[in-house]
Amino acid sequence: MMLSVFDIFKIGIGPSSSHTVGPMRAALMFARALESSGLLAKVARVQVELFGSLGATGRGHATDLGVLLGLLGEAPDTVRPEGVAAILATVRRERVLPLLGRHSIGFDPRDDIAFSGECSLPEHPNAMRLAAFDGDAALLRESCYFSVGGGFVVEGGAAAPAAAHAVALPFPFRTGDELMAHAVAQGRSIAQLVLANELAWRPESEVRSGLLRIWQVMQDCVQRGFGIGNAQAAEALPGVLRMRRRAPELFRSLSRGGAASADPLAAMDWVNAFAMAVNEENAVGGRVVTAPTNGAAGVVPAVLHYYMRFVPGANEQGVIDFLLTAAAIGMLYKTNASISGAEVGCQGEVGVACSMAAGALVAAQGGTPQQVENAAEIGMEHNLGLTCDPVGGLVQIPCVERNAMGAVKAINAARMALRGDGSHYVSLDTVIRTMKQTGEDMKSIYKETSLGGLAVNVVEC
Repeated sequence: MMLSVFDIFKIGIGPSSSHTVGPMRAALMFARALESSGLLAKVARVQVELFGSLGATGRGHATDLGVLLGLLGEAPDTVRPEGVAAILATVRRERVLPLLGRHSIGFDPRDDIAFSGECSLPEHPNAMRLAAFDGDAALLRESCYFSVGGGFVVEGGAAAPAAAHAVALPFPFRTGDELMAHAVAQGRSIAQLVLANELAWRPESEVRSGLLRIWQVMQDCVQRGFGIGNAQAAEALPGVLRMRRRAPELFRSLSRGGAASADPLAAMDWVNAFAMAVNEENAVGGRVVTAPTNGAAGVVPAVLHYYMRFVPGANEQGVIDFLLTAAAIGMLYKTNASISGAEVGCQGEVGVACSMAAGALVAAQGGTPQQVENAAEIGMEHNLGLTCDPVGGLVQIPCVERNAMGAVKAINAARMALRGDGSHYVSLDTVIRTMKQTGEDMKSIYKETSLGGLAVNVVEC
């Protein structure tokens, strides 16, 4: 089964695709399952237990809030971020939760959501169990879900994420070699191959409009992160770190120009600003695009903004080609390795985003499929071993700056590839396989548990 572009790029809210968006989707699936089986009206109580990384960093990653929203019937792509605080405050104050917005039950998040970070289930480190009981405390339904990265959710016993599509495609591929073979045999770009596959599911007009909507959400996120039309945004990010937003001031400084405008590397300052704007918005629970995750959501938009602002001849078709190509690269990682920080560390998030953006930038500039593959390989090769060690369990340090670094690295990888003829020693498949092996070898304290690295060496205050 193949993935769609719109499985890789999903509209959601921050701060985490695996720890907020995934649990929201899982809780919504659970509530809808109760409804479809005729049990909703009988439910008197729901209990939730979060295991492994979800339990260890769930409070800082707003996992409990995601669960509540899902039980309320909210979906990541349609929930209004600005209304979330009021909804959750009401549930906490009244200790009543209307399942799917219409069947009210008693619910106290402090008692009914358990954080069991010390216990990890063997199937995946991001696991959650939901159970519904009737008024006599009899179990009505119990389900286990795994949030496997990028907002993908697998229910216990299912073979694959529900987002996978069992449709016959003209150019199916599981590996980079297979993708490149199609490109050579057909004389088509990677973007053209992916578009042809997408047409098996939906008309071209819908694909294009969907991709342009993704791009618009990315642009809107950057604008909010810069403080444009977002005057009420708090200067500090939420949580114990009280980190100050830096993107608005950086934007104002760059906009003033002056002597800095003559700096030959000023474009990189803008790339930093674009990436940090997105991830600061993500940190406050704003609307973002998983690309391929929320923790890495700033890399692809930053590089795409760079393309539109600084690459001569940039146009809308380039944006389409960029996103189609980036998605193809993301599919390879999702299929053959992981995009979950809890499973393989941040190499699976910012590293994958860097690889996606590098290859996509080459494609948007008319590079060959061989150059695209070369850029994607470079982007990951120099992120191998990247740990996920969020300070305070928050998607802030090192995440905000790390996205900026990943975006700059992607641009450099693209430039290196475009200066070559596409031939290179290490294949993309090899580096993906190496990333997976490296993640398996990595200690669990470096995989989104906040038990190692910066998380234990930076004093929270």
